[in-house]
Amino acid sequence: MVPSRIEKELLIEAPVDVVWRIVTEPDQIKQWFSQEAELDPKEGVGRLAFRDGQTFFLQIEAFEPPRRFAFRWGHSEHTKPRPDNSMLVEFTLQAEAGSTRLRVVESGFDQIGWADEKKSTYFDDHSRGWDFLLGRLRDFAPGAGVAEHE
Repeated sequence: MVPSRIEKELLIEAPVDVVWRIVTEPDQIKQWFSQEAELDPKEGVGRLAFRDGQTFFLQIEAFEPPRRFAFRWGHSEHTKPRPDNSMLVEFTLQAEAGSTRLRVVESGFDQIGWADEKKSTYFDDHSRGWDFLLGRLRDFAPGAGVAEHE
């Protein structure tokens, strides 16, 4: 049976406002996450494109600076995202002694209408992917706020 969610948590040596920008600003997202990034929180939409040719269209579900950012992805471009056709990714940030505790949860495996084999492959790929990407974010973050704070 495929778990219902992927959960990752790490401590990042950067203030919460810096990590918030890294997670939500397209120019910052391109430094650690995707090759291309577009986000329009006011319209509630976005797009992420990756080097492997995959493009994910986003429906922003929560944009609560600087604590919570959530979006649905995995649906087709002209399809309204729903629990049965997309996954929910949620970033939660918490200040912790000058650093930031970042928690990422990708959920919806128990609701999406895919075969178990596809769910299992997606789960394994994304679990490894989040480990890799969050490592990149952790390594990028300490220098991301330097120019602004000088």
